[in-house]
Amino acid sequence: MTGEPMTGETLSGDRMAMLSISAVERDTGLSKDVLRMWERRYEFPHPKRDRHGERVYPPDQVTKLRAIKRLMDRGFRPGKIIGMSIDDLNSLGSTAANRDGHDEEVEAILDLVRAHQLPELRQRLTQMLMRQGLQRFVIDTVAPLTMAVGEAWVRGDFAVFEEHLYTEQIQGVLRNAIASAQVHSKSPRVLLTSFPSEQHHLGLLMVEALLVVEGATCIPLGTETPASEIVRAVGAHRVDVVALSFSAAYPERQAASGLKELRASLPKNVHIWAGGSCVRRMRRGIDGVELVRALDEIARLISHWNTDHPRN
Repeated sequence: MTGEPMTGETLSGDRMAMLSISAVERDTGLSKDVLRMWERRYEFPHPKRDRHGERVYPPDQVTKLRAIKRLMDRGFRPGKIIGMSIDDLNSLGSTAANRDGHDEEVEAILDLVRAHQLPELRQRLTQMLMRQGLQRFVIDTVAPLTMAVGEAWVRGDFAVFEEHLYTEQIQGVLRNAIASAQVHSKSPRVLLTSFPSEQHHLGLLMVEALLVVEGATCIPLGTETPASEIVRAVGAHRVDVVALSFSAAYPERQAASGLKELRASLPKNVHIWAGGSCVRRMRRGIDGVELVRALDEIARLISHWNTDHPRN
C-alpha cells in the first residue's frame, strides 16, 4: 500500500461482515486494480481500514459493486453509473433484462440451478448442445444464459456458490465438446489467453469453442498471462493468431495500452484479436489489432484468414 492515500475510515466495531479486497475481487469479478482506480477516480468504493491498515469493504458497497459489474457486462460505462444509488442500478438492470428477455429454455436452466439439480442440469445442457450444435449452443444459449445467471446473482436470486455451480457445469460441457471437435483442427493456430488481472475463464472457453468449430487449432494458456510470456509462447507454438479476452471490469485504457505493447512485441504476420465486454465499449480502433465486438464475428475472421492464407 506504500504511496497510496489512506482513504476511508478506520474500521471499528464488528469486523465479521467486512470483506477484504481479495474477497471482493473474487465475489464481484472486479480486479484489485480496478477497485483502487475507482476509489481514486470516482470516490467509490470507499472502504474502511482494519487494524493493519488494509482495505475492507462493507456489504452494501459490495452489493453495489456487483450491480455495477453486471451493467458493465451489458455495455454501460462505469463513469456513467457508478454514482447511481443501488435502487437506480437495480432498476436500470431490470429494464435492460426485460428488453432482452429470456426464453423458456433459459428459465428452465435457471430453475435447475436454483434447485441444485446437478445431474439434470448437465443433462439439459448436453441435450441443448446436441440439438443446436456447438456454434449455436455458444451464441444462442451459453451467452444469454450466462448473462441471466449474472443478473439473478445481482438481484439476490442466486447465491455466489450457485453462480459458481453454473459456471463449473457449463465449462465442463464446453470442454468435452471442444475435445471432441478438435480432432480435425488445422489452421490457423490460435493462442488464447488474457492479460494479468483478467480472470474471465468462461469467455475464453466460449471463444475457443467457436474457433474449433471453424477448424482452428487452439492453444489455451488460461488467464492472466504477462505480455512477455505471450510473446514467448507465440514463438514456441508457431502461433498465427493471439486471441485475448477482456471482461467488462477491465479498464479500457489499460487494455488498449497492453494491446499496443503486445502488437509492438510480436511479428507483423501474427494477428491479434481482442474481444469481450471491455472491447465493445472501445470507441477507437488499435492499429494492427482486430477488435471483435460480437461472438458471431469469429466465423468471419477465420474465413478471412483462410482466404488470405490458402493451404497448399
